Amino acid sequence: MRFLKSFFSRSGEAGELLEFLWKAKLWFLIPFVVVLLVFGLLLIFAQASGVAPFIYTLF
Repeated sequence: MRFLKSFFSRSGEAGELLEFLWKAKLWFLIPFVVVLLVFGLLLIFAQASGVAPFIYTLF
């Protein structure tokens, strides 16, 4: 449980969203939100690097 508290305290907006979902007992939405965050980060990092041509093949 200590790990979760330290994770939520250091993760900013995304951590607040996950903490809200956890406390509101909306556990079934957590994987959906995590996947959306990963795709968002993937798109942000793909624009700033040479990885973009490889990302386009995923879609």
